Amino acid sequence: MDKIKVTFFSAKDYDKESFEKAELRDMVDITYLETRLSPDTYKLAEGSDVVCVFVNDDLNAFVIDKLYEMGVKLIALRCAGYNNVDIEHAFGKLHVVRVPAYSPYAVAEHAMALLLTSIRRIHKAYIRTKDFNFSLNGLTGFDLHGKTVGVVGTGKIGRIFINICRGFGMHVIAYDKFPAKDTDIEYVSQEELFKRSDIISLHCPLTEESKHMICKESIDIMKKGVVIINTSRGALIDTEALIEGIKARKVGAACLDVYEEESDVFFHDFSGHIVNDDTLARLISMPNVIVTSHQAFLTAEALANIADTTLSNITGFFENDVCPNEVCYKCEKVGSCPQAHAKKCF
Repeated sequence: MDKIKVTFFSAKDYDKESFEKAELRDMVDITYLETRLSPDTYKLAEGSDVVCVFVNDDLNAFVIDKLYEMGVKLIALRCAGYNNVDIEHAFGKLHVVRVPAYSPYAVAEHAMALLLTSIRRIHKAYIRTKDFNFSLNGLTGFDLHGKTVGVVGTGKIGRIFINICRGFGMHVIAYDKFPAKDTDIEYVSQEELFKRSDIISLHCPLTEESKHMICKESIDIMKKGVVIINTSRGALIDTEALIEGIKARKVGAACLDVYEEESDVFFHDFSGHIVNDDTLARLISMPNVIVTSHQAFLTAEALANIADTTLSNITGFFENDVCPNEVCYKCEKVGSCPQAHAKKCF
């Protein structure tokens, strides 16, 4: 069998290192490209069997049609989320596979790291002591013990975050459209979660229903001083509403690993340039906002799992009729796909 030709978009050094070490690496011929897949760059995939993409690559209907016309057979997402793929348009043309769980611990731990850094002012103390400023003025935080944390989304990442919070002695409430069975999690309505929580952490996928779940109306009913954490998808939060909530002193702090308009900014070095995103500039300038550049997944363990699962998805697709990590719009509609992952969705 000839090697499977893969065009790898949005490639970074850490991607290359992990994929080159992966067990199934010899079965594929990978072309690594730093550029993002978009309507302007799809031609770079010509001659490929597979495009391997990440969270900010744009696989809209136009791109999918062009890839299909060029003979591409598979979209291999090296992430769990697939909101950047028009999966309904892809059905019948291109199969889509993902990495459903690469390291839920990495993301959950990063969410807690952001929270602790924010409320204990660790980032500010670090900068001060670099200048030999050992004053404690302005560094007062608050205990996590006894606080109520509202967790939106109780998949693997959400449940691990819940366990971490319980370790700090926090009271946990949660909202999920599809509550986990056989757990002791206290589920409440989304509205009740917003009203009762001292801290809100988002661990749910981005869908039409969940987009801008954090908005002016939801912020209005939150506690004064609420801390909002987002390590999931940027568009879960209406950024302008968040900024207004911070300015009004309703939101006490925001810990963001994702951003609504991150696709042209995150994963790039703009330290020597002016970034033309005034909204992001305002967020970063606020003293009670921490922004990291979609790095919650970035651990050695997660990268290894991403590489192994992605290559297993790719080789399995071409060798077998079984595709356990495939997603399609029928799968998304809670079991309406007749294949039930016993074989390819179409």
